[in-house]
Amino acid sequence: MPKIVLSGCNGRMGRVITEICAAKPDMQIVAGFDLNTQALADYPVFAHPADYTGPCDVVIDFSNAALTEDLLAYCKARKLPVVICTTGHSPEQVAMIEAASKEIPVFRSGNMSVGINLMMDLLRKCASVLGADYNVEVVEAHHNQKLDAPSGTALMLADAVSESLPYEAAYVYDRHERREKRPPHEIGIHSIRGGTIVGEHSVLFCGRDEVIEIKHSALSREVFATGAVQAAAFLAGKTAPGLYNMSHVIAAQ
Repeated sequence: MPKIVLSGCNGRMGRVITEICAAKPDMQIVAGFDLNTQALADYPVFAHPADYTGPCDVVIDFSNAALTEDLLAYCKARKLPVVICTTGHSPEQVAMIEAASKEIPVFRSGNMSVGINLMMDLLRKCASVLGADYNVEVVEAHHNQKLDAPSGTALMLADAVSESLPYEAAYVYDRHERREKRPPHEIGIHSIRGGTIVGEHSVLFCGRDEVIEIKHSALSREVFATGAVQAAAFLAGKTAPGLYNMSHVIAAQ
């Protein structure tokens, strides 16, 4: 039975992961990390990773990008695999994550949904077929409490398109100050924040007289939490350093 330490355990996603693991006889959360140390479940909560030295097979991180450095240091010191579900990392933090994967097993994905990862495969196919004849735009919508924009998923989807295009695409996040026709070799990325939207992502391929739209809507946070638990089960017990993502989990099923 994998023993999980959950970083961000008292946040929205942390509470959903706790519920999912509680219903699984083969998964156990043994401790949590959170600035709010109130124990909301049947495991202890610590404000700082270094305060917990008990058993652990894998760490799941659904906290905040600002805490990534300390969490990686903890995992490297204890040689623990870590599933990083937090988004909004700076380029420096991404480099830090990639460097850590040379010392420990690291799983990182901008979105834990199997559906989103399937969508990425479809986008690569569309981009390779449609090529330079279609303009690409990405639109994402989330609840009004989300801190980062655009979402990590939107960037992940844009990357999937970009790697299959016959040109190097420039990402554009804001056009309100521009007074010019749309350059052909760019991908527009747009963010909506409002209400309780869990997560919606659309990618539009806009051609002459037709638009192809591929869309994913998350109806609850459980879809992301389930993916995180699947990733933890996949990573638990691994000792060889490496950088993993959802495609590895899907391939192993």
